[in-house]
Amino acid sequence: MYTIVTGAAGFIGSNLVRALNARGVRKIIAVDNLTRADKFRNLVDCDIADYIDKQDFLDLLLGGDFDGDIDAILHQGACSDTTESDGRYMMENNYRYSLAILDWCLDQEVPLLYASSAATYGGGGVFREEREYEAPLNVYGYSKFLFDQVVRRRLADIGSFNSQVVGFRYFNVYGPRESHKGRMASVAFHHYQQFCSAGKVKLFAACDAYAAGEQRRDFVHVDDVVQVNLHFLDHPESWGIFNVGTGRAQTFNDLAAANVNACRALSGQAALPLAELVAQRLIEYIPFPEDLKGKYQSFTEGDLSKLRKAGYTAPFVGVEEGVAKYVLWLNSHG
Repeated sequence: MYTIVTGAAGFIGSNLVRALNARGVRKIIAVDNLTRADKFRNLVDCDIADYIDKQDFLDLLLGGDFDGDIDAILHQGACSDTTESDGRYMMENNYRYSLAILDWCLDQEVPLLYASSAATYGGGGVFREEREYEAPLNVYGYSKFLFDQVVRRRLADIGSFNSQVVGFRYFNVYGPRESHKGRMASVAFHHYQQFCSAGKVKLFAACDAYAAGEQRRDFVHVDDVVQVNLHFLDHPESWGIFNVGTGRAQTFNDLAAANVNACRALSGQAALPLAELVAQRLIEYIPFPEDLKGKYQSFTEGDLSKLRKAGYTAPFVGVEEGVAKYVLWLNSHG
């Protein structure tokens, strides 16, 4: 039996493959689109049984080639560009693709763990897995939102699934193996790159009633995201849609300070408080971009009540610890 990981050469997908390898799992079918070939580097230190292009995979899946031979699908493949304006592409790549996999998994009674997104919530202030709080601001969020609604309807129609279906609403994930994402890489990644190249980190000035750098997000390390996936893989009786964040909003100032101080520690320099980092212009504020107004989440904080009720009790690291660990990894990987 094989485990399929879609988006396997991507950020979260490659970390999942690596974690499965650490468990001794080698019979992994990696599915991705390597039109951007540099993603292959994420799989160089991983063991897989086969690589299949995304479109070839869908043809093989629907053609019956995998019937009876798959123990689970970890579906991470998607276009995650929140500024993508081609709605037709987004819906085909994120929604229709996921729908085909869902239909197959339900028919074959194969567990499906898939990536949703906190983008489904939009600009609201409540981040709970309930329809009344969901209002995506962009077509990326809408593509994830729409698929979540299908999962809910299927469950309502049949009462329960014969196999596990779990959606993960990822908040702001950061960590190793994301450099290929370019401008869509995490803020933590960009802060590190800015400090290495310019000796400073730039943050947005005041906006949406938040002071400079005080916009708040739920930043979650990819290692924690992976552990949540593995927990549900180990508990096939659990199903539903769950937030995956730390449950604690932290400011961009917190994130930037953690990054700068971690970089300073690499050269033996002492950590500095935020006020001193700003005074020394190691952190600077720039005007909020006009084209992001009305499309930007100035606050996110995952409600983890449902996740905890489902039995996931492990703690999540905050940005101080998580960013410090990430900076060490980035430094050691060039």
